[in-house]
Amino acid sequence: MTTLLPSGYKPLNRECYTPLMVNRPGAFDGKPMADLSLTLSPQTPADLAAIEKLDERAFGPGRYARSAYRLREGGEPDYALSFVARVGTLLVGANRMTPIFCANRPALLLGPLTVDPPFRAGGIGEELVMKSLGAARAAGHGLVLLVGDMSYYGRMGFAPVPPGRLVFVGPVDPERLLYCELVEGAFEGVQGKVRRAR
Repeated sequence: MTTLLPSGYKPLNRECYTPLMVNRPGAFDGKPMADLSLTLSPQTPADLAAIEKLDERAFGPGRYARSAYRLREGGEPDYALSFVARVGTLLVGANRMTPIFCANRPALLLGPLTVDPPFRAGGIGEELVMKSLGAARAAGHGLVLLVGDMSYYGRMGFAPVPPGRLVFVGPVDPERLLYCELVEGAFEGVQGKVRRAR
């Protein structure tokens, strides 16, 4: 399924967002971005080469040493929950959701979220994240984890993992380890190692 966002698409209104209500009507009523015909659609294996080039431009070769990349290594994203953003035929953003386990609880790892620098001010990253969270909720998932900035992801429903609750596969700044409950209470009692699902 493809979602077409018309010209004058309005990004997330950061002031009125509250957790667990990401799909409520009227959530996207901020200032309109530039006139662009933006299309969000599920990722396919055919998109991977273009996404890899986008990631290379955004993060450089050092990205492979990051703990989140190591956790995703060898695992397939859930293509139904991972989305790309295009302006015309140009791929300008991508977001991946990968199945993982937090201790014995199934979860999803969000990221990398990548938006081409010239398009970063238009709310495309937020729209990709919200699209993935909505699809994950609709598919029955309860918990999403990511490594990122609370100042950015907090307005989309993420909160810091309490210290000592989760052990990541490699070094991670504990303040950047975040979670989002798609079902209220999904993070209750979760404690232990974060590992690949497959």
